[in-house]
Amino acid sequence: MNLQKQIVYQGSTKTRLKITISYPYRGDANLMMNYINTLSKERTFVYFQGEQNTIGEERKYLNSILDGLKKETAVCLLAFDRQKLIGVSQIEMKDKAQSHVGAFGISIAKQYRNQGVGMLLMNLVFEEAKKHLPQLKICTLGVFANNRIAINMYKQFGFTKYGRLPKAVMYRGKPIDEIYFFKTLSE
Repeated sequence: MNLQKQIVYQGSTKTRLKITISYPYRGDANLMMNYINTLSKERTFVYFQGEQNTIGEERKYLNSILDGLKKETAVCLLAFDRQKLIGVSQIEMKDKAQSHVGAFGISIAKQYRNQGVGMLLMNLVFEEAKKHLPQLKICTLGVFANNRIAINMYKQFGFTKYGRLPKAVMYRGKPIDEIYFFKTLSE
């Protein structure tokens, strides 16, 4: 896969927000670090709950994603409003006996939620997965039990609940359940 800036979508969301969605490239490390650090400060529904990534940590993460893109074991898309990173979604393949299973993740910046960015990004990451992850047969995800909007979006997208781990994640300093979903992809 080409690791230069590769755009997969330019257009509007359901609320007419003009966005660009592309694969990440090496030059995105600072944008990605600022993005995750902002979400972490917000203590939203992400595993970062106040921690701050350094540029070195973000470069290491980005390099692992770029390596996965090259090896066709990952798909990752970034959503932009002009030059501002507003959303990230990815599917990362597991290995060995689970090499047909991918772990899905998505996050959207606070001021861009409920504008159609998440559903558009989710649709596009799955379209790209069909092209670049032919081994993907099952996709899984975990979601904070109190994230009703995300839970409804996953159900709408065809994910099925298969489990719940009590007090699995810390959300704003309190333990809450994590709910697990899966989606079987057509052959």
